[in-house]
Amino acid sequence: MAKGYWVSVYRVISDRERLTAYDKLAGVAVRAGGGRVLSSGGRVVAHEAGNTHRVVLIEFASFERAVEAYESEAYQKALVTLSDAVERDFRIIEGID
Repeated sequence: MAKGYWVSVYRVISDRERLTAYDKLAGVAVRAGGGRVLSSGGRVVAHEAGNTHRVVLIEFASFERAVEAYESEAYQKALVTLSDAVERDFRIIEGID
């Protein structure tokens, strides 16, 4: 079964305190959903049209588990905390089996 991934690219961070609060809540939700953080704001070398903004990559056992974790009550509470503190591109993608 192919793994699932959350990929987030943060274009704008306007409230770091709320982002920190979100990170704590989201971390609990991700772990409860079986997720594993592979990268969280580390170094980036951008090529072509890329950017060097904060990138977060989280791995789940399956695409379905990734979607379930996003839809969980715990993660939805984290999103309320995040609200408009950031502008980001968030995707759930299926890996290659």
